[in-house]
Amino acid sequence: MTRYRTGRSLQATDTARGAGNTAPQTMQELRDLMLRISRGEAHLSLGPKAQQALAEILDLRGDPALLSITALAEKLSVNPSTLTRLARNLGYPGFGAFQQVLLDASMNAPGDFYTRQAQTALAGEDASGMGGIARLCRENQANIERFLEGCDIGQFRRATDLITSAPRVMVHGIRQFHAFASFLVYGLRMIRSDVHLLDSNSLGVAEGIASMSGNDVLISASCAPYSAHVAATARAAAEQGIKVVAITDRASSPLVAVSQSAIFVPHETSFLSNSLTTFILTAECLINGCAAVLPEQAKQALSARDEMIKKLDIEL
Repeated sequence: MTRYRTGRSLQATDTARGAGNTAPQTMQELRDLMLRISRGEAHLSLGPKAQQALAEILDLRGDPALLSITALAEKLSVNPSTLTRLARNLGYPGFGAFQQVLLDASMNAPGDFYTRQAQTALAGEDASGMGGIARLCRENQANIERFLEGCDIGQFRRATDLITSAPRVMVHGIRQFHAFASFLVYGLRMIRSDVHLLDSNSLGVAEGIASMSGNDVLISASCAPYSAHVAATARAAAEQGIKVVAITDRASSPLVAVSQSAIFVPHETSFLSNSLTTFILTAECLINGCAAVLPEQAKQALSARDEMIKKLDIEL
């Protein structure tokens, strides 16, 4: 059973919350609850607007909008009353108690202040010059920091266990995430052979899913605005009994509800599209994590790869 870092089980915490005894006291507890709500495993439910608001709030660590219910409501494009109801539904006596948990997490986040200051200072500079370069780099640094601080190690280890124990692994992502999927396949195939790209240009998505068994794993990747095709494919795979690992941005992502493990990746930057920087880092972490689960197998596979590269005279 997945557990909070405080040691309380998710089920026990939900039961206590349903009895009016407690509410999430840390950001980790809030994330765990959001994950269970998305999967329909919690004793409470939220409407679509409230669920989306909570998912966005969990991404706002260090944002000045958290200082005021009015400013936060404006940032999220909801009424302040929606936030008050959300707080009470989560078990808090009012928005203030909910806000305190969010602000405590903001105060504990190292480096955010300087990142925000740098972004503000560079906002008016020419995007084609050093100002634009520095801003984008610092935004990605901030995303990496948020990923590190918010990483749920239980979900990460669940993902590596699923991937390394599966007879067969497929990775699915389209458009920008096709690049992510290809990179993850390349990295995982350095340590195990039966990893494939689920691609309509080769075997075909329907054919690929049909060829998988209930012991296999589908890694699905997408972020807002989510690809309907990737979400539908993940749902179809789950209905076939295939285990799904979601690489996405929020607990409200449509990939989460059908997943056995979900890894959340911050990606907001001034890049003209969704940034893949932290997603690629996540892929590297997963590849290394899977290698660490099966160290001897990974060493043998990498050694065999090196020998073949030498034999074929591939590298200078």
